Parts: sequence; C-alpha cells; structure tokens
Amino acid sequence: MPDQNTEPRIDAYIEKATPFARPILTHLRKLVHQACPRITESVKWSMPFFIQQGVILCHMAAFKQHCAFGFWGKEMQKALAEDGLKSSQAMGTLGRIMSMKDLPPDKDLLGYLRRAAALVESGQRTKSIDRPAKRKPKPVVVPPELTTALKKNKVASRAFAAFPPGKQREYAEWIAEAKRAETKQQRLTQAIRWIAQGKSRNWKYENC
Repeated sequence: MPDQNTEPRIDAYIEKATPFARPILTHLRKLVHQACPRITESVKWSMPFFIQQGVILCHMAAFKQHCAFGFWGKEMQKALAEDGLKSSQAMGTLGRIMSMKDLPPDKDLLGYLRRAAALVESGQRTKSIDRPAKRKPKPVVVPPELTTALKKNKVASRAFAAFPPGKQREYAEWIAEAKRAETKQQRLTQAIRWIAQGKSRNWKYENC
C-alpha cells in the first residue's frame, strides 16, 4: 500500500502478524485511508495508529487469535455505544475480530471513520486523550492549638510556613486526631521541636 501517508513500520507489522490477521489489518487500513484522505500513520505502544491533524482517530492490533480495532474520543465512543458497538471482550471497539466476517459492513465503518475525522476537522476534538481535570488539593486546616504554638516559636513558624502542603497536613492531622488533652499537648510539644528543626512528621522513616 505505497502512499506518502503510510508508515513502513505498519507494513512490517502486518507482514509479521499471524496469517489470519493480515487480510483483516490490510482491509481496515484501506478503509481508514479511503474515508480519511488526510490521515497519517504511526506506531505507538507497538501498535498501528491513525492520526489526523495531530489527533488520534483510531488504532488496530493483531494478537495470536484475534484482532482489535478501536476509535478514540468520547464522542465516538458514545456514538458507537448507541449503535451497540461496545465491547469488554477485547481491546478496542469492535470486540474480538477473528475473521473478515466479524467486521461491520464497509459502509458502516466508512461512516464511522468519516464522522471521527469530521470531529477533528470541525474542532470538536483537539486532543487525543480527554484527561479529567486535576482536582485542586484541599486547603490545609491547621488546628488552633498548633497555630497558637507556632506563634510562640518564630523558628518553627517560619519552618512550617516553608513546608509544602503535604508536610503541613501531616502535622495538622496528627494534632487534630489527638483525643485527650494530655496527648494533644504532648504532640504539640514534639511537633514544635521537630518543625523548628525542619523535620517532617515522619522524618524517622524517610531514610529507611
């Protein structure tokens, strides 16, 4: 399949595949290029990938007893699931493909491929992976007893302020979790001493 948009490594991948898988992979590749003229090929994670404008549209793979083909992007996953194309039996969208008979009709696949390409063309998909937004860490709630104790020790106060949130939280929770007043006071005394020395709550175990 010589073409300026083809990747020689995918040619090699297909040639090395199990005999039953070669016609399946070749056919899927042909449909991708037929539906998406602007597609480029690449190999990622040792598998053939098809990319448009820097965004992954789909991938395919061959295993010992089956092939897999998958569309990328939540929009396509939703559309395919609505049409019953959602499989937990194999990596990808079309389930375990063991022969050409297991593939949807060419007309349907071409339609899905064109829709996937259109999502990129229109700007609805701009990246390969939709990663969830990172949750902001909860602010550190310093117990009033610790705040008061830190105010009385300038060295410890400066050291605590310089600690990252994780280290501050360890001390704050350690003090807050003390049930008895006597236990809380003992922990406060110990905490101020360690903080003034620049030590974390669990410094004894850090070099173990």
